[in-house]
Amino acid sequence: MFGGRLGDGSLRYLFENYAFDTDRRELRRGAELVTIPPQVFDLLDYLIRNREHVVSKDDLIDAIWKGRIVSETALTTRLNAARTAVGDSGEEQRLIKTLPRKGFRFVGTVREGKRPAGEAVGDTAAEQPTPALPLPDKPCFRSRT
Repeated sequence: MFGGRLGDGSLRYLFENYAFDTDRRELRRGAELVTIPPQVFDLLDYLIRNREHVVSKDDLIDAIWKGRIVSETALTTRLNAARTAVGDSGEEQRLIKTLPRKGFRFVGTVREGKRPAGEAVGDTAAEQPTPALPLPDKPCFRSRT
C-alpha cells in the first residue's frame, strides 16, 4: 500500500536527506520544506512509487496530465523541476535517470517510513516518545484558609 495510511501514521519515502510525505504532500530536505508545484510533486510521487521499473513518457502523461496532449517541453520542464527539488540534475542523474528511447526511473535508494500522526517530518526529537509523568499514589488536596 504505497502512499496510504499505515496504522496511526502516514507513509513517507526517505532517500538521501529527503522525506517525501504523500499524505501531507510535502517534500523536506532535513527540516526544511521544499516548495514544489503540484504537477512536479505528482511526477516525483509517480516515479518513486514505480521505482522498480522504467516509466515511459506516455505513462507520465497518463498519470500526471490524465492523457491530455502535452508538449515535450512541458514534460521536460516538470522533470527538470523534480530533479532540482531533490538536488539532482540532467547531467548528474543520481536520483532520476533518463533512459534514452525508454523513459525514466527513480534510481535513488528509498526507505519507506511511518510517521506517527502529528509528527513534523524533520523533527527528530518527535521520534522519541516523551515519557508520561507518573500519577501520584493518592490525591493531593489543598486546604482553604
